[in-house]
Amino acid sequence: MPLAPPETRAFRVHARHVDAHHARTLQATSFEAAAVAYVEDLHELPGDAEEINVIVREVESGHEHSFRVYLESGNFLPCA
Repeated sequence: MPLAPPETRAFRVHARHVDAHHARTLQATSFEAAAVAYVEDLHELPGDAEEINVIVREVESGHEHSFRVYLESGNFLPCA
């Protein structure tokens, strides 16, 4: 029996250097996937930064996580 595709959820995502009212709503399967999708389409990069901090909030639950995303590699780490 084939596995069901992962369920997508709505997330509000914004970069830490951008006001929260500029957050974008994205559909993604996880907090991490939402963070990476946001950065892939971000047009307002801060100067010559090598990394960017993003805040991801799940719309339904209000749970929030922040991540540091490395722009060159796309790797990310949770922020403390």
